[in-house]
Amino acid sequence: MSRDGVNEGRRRFLTAATSVVGAAGAVAVAVPFVGSWNPSAKAKAAGAPVKANISKIEPGQMITVEWRGKPVYVVRRTAETLANLAKMDDLVADPQSEQPQQPEYAKNHRAIREELLVLLGLCTHLGCAPMYRPEVGAADLGGSEWLGGFFCPCHGSKFDLAGRVYKGVPAPTNLEVPPHSYDGDAILVIGVDQEA
Repeated sequence: MSRDGVNEGRRRFLTAATSVVGAAGAVAVAVPFVGSWNPSAKAKAAGAPVKANISKIEPGQMITVEWRGKPVYVVRRTAETLANLAKMDDLVADPQSEQPQQPEYAKNHRAIREELLVLLGLCTHLGCAPMYRPEVGAADLGGSEWLGGFFCPCHGSKFDLAGRVYKGVPAPTNLEVPPHSYDGDAILVIGVDQEA
């Protein structure tokens, strides 16, 4: 004890204990605050790439994968389908896919691998989900002019099996090709550019 009756040891202990408790409180407040700066799990998922196993898709078959809350259509095109694409040039509004609805690396048949078509499944008219109609010559879709494709029943927009929009329908542009790449032969990665 000092001359004036103050216990210096106890004072140092209380000062140190108060400092430690205060520092712990500051950390307890700072951690959630700093953590709130990170994007939420929902936000991360909204922009995260999605992987899909494409090894079991049969020729002519389509699967749907969700990416950023939107449907992505993946179609394994047949040799006949690919041959028919050239016959569609006079019927579609943008036969050479000059409007930028696809990455530059996917301009050939609007796909990286010509047998695999990857499209956002949203009609460019009002955002409806077009139906996959691969049958050739469907009477309700134009008979002999229909060589397979996508039909939006809401307002009658039609797209071929490259996602190119027919002339004279409400949809103004081709279906969009999302950024995508391949991880080996069996895995499609949607959301990551082939060139990245």
